[in-house]
Amino acid sequence: MTASSGVAAGQRVAVGIDVGGTFTDLAALHADGTVHTTKVLSVPVDRAQGVLDALAAAELPPDRLVYIAHGTTVVTNLLLERRGSPVVACATRGFTDLLELRRQERAALYDLSRQHVAPLVSREHIVAVPERVAPGEVVEPLTEAGAAQVVDEALAMAAASGAHTIAVTLLHAYGDATHEQRLGAALREAIAARALSIDVVTSHEVLPEIREYERMATTVAEAYARPSVRRYLAGLSSRLGERGYPAPRVMTSAGGTLEAHDAVQHAAALALSGPAGGVTGAAAITRALGMARALTIDIGGTSADVGLVDDGEPLVERGGGVAGIPIALPRVLVEAVAAGGGSIAWLDDGGALRAGPESAGAAPGPAAYDRGGERPTVTDAHVVLGTIAAGEWSGGVHISRDRAVAAVARIAEPLKVSVERAAEAIIATADATMARALRRVSVERGIDPRGIPLIAFGGGGPLHACGLAERLGMRQVIVPPHAGVLSAVGLALAPERREQLTSCVVHADALGDDALAALLTDSATRLGGDSAQLATRWWLRSRFVGQGYELDIPVQPGDRVTEVTARFAARHDARVGFTLDRPVEFISVRTTRSSAPWPVQFARQPGHGALPHDRDDGRAMERTLRGAAVVRLPDATMRVAPGFSARALDFGGWMVLLTFSGHSILSRGEHERAASQH
Repeated sequence: MTASSGVAAGQRVAVGIDVGGTFTDLAALHADGTVHTTKVLSVPVDRAQGVLDALAAAELPPDRLVYIAHGTTVVTNLLLERRGSPVVACATRGFTDLLELRRQERAALYDLSRQHVAPLVSREHIVAVPERVAPGEVVEPLTEAGAAQVVDEALAMAAASGAHTIAVTLLHAYGDATHEQRLGAALREAIAARALSIDVVTSHEVLPEIREYERMATTVAEAYARPSVRRYLAGLSSRLGERGYPAPRVMTSAGGTLEAHDAVQHAAALALSGPAGGVTGAAAITRALGMARALTIDIGGTSADVGLVDDGEPLVERGGGVAGIPIALPRVLVEAVAAGGGSIAWLDDGGALRAGPESAGAAPGPAAYDRGGERPTVTDAHVVLGTIAAGEWSGGVHISRDRAVAAVARIAEPLKVSVERAAEAIIATADATMARALRRVSVERGIDPRGIPLIAFGGGGPLHACGLAERLGMRQVIVPPHAGVLSAVGLALAPERREQLTSCVVHADALGDDALAALLTDSATRLGGDSAQLATRWWLRSRFVGQGYELDIPVQPGDRVTEVTARFAARHDARVGFTLDRPVEFISVRTTRSSAPWPVQFARQPGHGALPHDRDDGRAMERTLRGAAVVRLPDATMRVAPGFSARALDFGGWMVLLTFSGHSILSRGEHERAASQH
């Protein structure tokens, strides 16, 4: 399906494009806030082609585009498939085994057969650097001769292995980067003198924070991904330029966008580029409804991505593992599980039903797509049950119920159940996987999911929303406008953002109010950018002395240290249920500078998600319905399960409320407030 751009003469447009495993979605946000969307099939062997196809289908005049914001899975795929560039690493002598030693923890506590994934750089490709910096002193200086020896060894190793990047991680460089700067300069000088095409990545530029293992792993991941990111973005920019379009902005894991030339230098920060767009879009919906907090779930063709909106913004935390590789950069909280519409159902050796992690993707896709797929998927189960209708759908997809039935029968026959019962079991299996992820994201952060709404989007989100709400005891579900392409809307909305970390490691008691203000101001100055045009925000990573984890606490110049420590204690108590009688210390400052977000005006489109009884003007005569019911949306399908009621919202989308015996379990006042919003 294509949606007309409807670009008025002279009107400017911001575009977001989300390249998924099955579909490529485009959202065009006009200067007056209106939204138009387009969905096309992805091209797995050429993701950039999906971007071009979506632009062509949307018929957007290139001279009207202010920017194109792009969510990419390039880095995630590189890490999953191990297709990045070879890397040579340099580490302090005696610490070259950091990537092998990790945190000396098991891959799975009770499964002795499970192994950690191999490091991105092997031990024989790590050069020992004769130097040692300790907190407050230099134990062993890096001499000119020592640096020259490391340069020769690293370049020879790079030539032999075909490496295009050298990653430098020296002990305590977060606090004293002198040795890293000296070695990095020597490497770059030698590379230039020999006319080599090798990039140098230093840890104090990538992640200037404590924890040697995470800092080295993140720096190596940056070096591993940067060449491929450079090629992808250069190729995409060139192909867009040939058609008159601007070079893309790229969504980072932390929820902002970078110009393509800047994104190349922050490859590791793109690891969750695509999923971050979905939570950003869900946050806009949360704010439009006047809500502060919500759980989010984005169910696509390959995976389901779970997130959390807090205080109207995507929750950003210290990074974690991506495909088994620690990337300790700030990122929007997203937990991905293999439970998308294309997840393949199968029986394990014990006869138990599973769904995923293998996916049918875009090629061949679910069996119902009639593109050669034969194995049953979650989408096929919905087609069998009639919650996804047969016939023509968006993105040029034709749904065949006969193909879906034949595929699900491959599960039903060995289980000796009907095809319909097997389809129900497939959906229940996927729901269980997603519900566990929703609990982890909420309960582990001290949040009771029963007291907040669930925003369900992506092609499969509105189908599974009621089932997930029931499993978690949630009473309210929001199916947003443009549900099937909300990630693309979030990309188009996302501001341009620059971000950095500044190490401090200081006890709160030793930091005066003036020193705190100076620390924040200095961090913003080093980040650069026009403070008059960009909004600046700060967070202090704080912990009780002796703890092994930190919490990000919002702060601004003028705050007193005692206010910040009290804020931290309150957040710690809310998160883990207690506080400690210990001093507080600050580990680092996270600073961002962001442009204003693009305006958006959500509005119900005529005939979009209308109820069965429509008037000639496309508006529904009746705006509420009770389950069981199925509503076909422009780019998704919403299932209202028995025990739920749904109300169409004036701004588009639906409010779905849990009921009991035909009566809402919300109080009358709660029901009226929830149902009357927008």
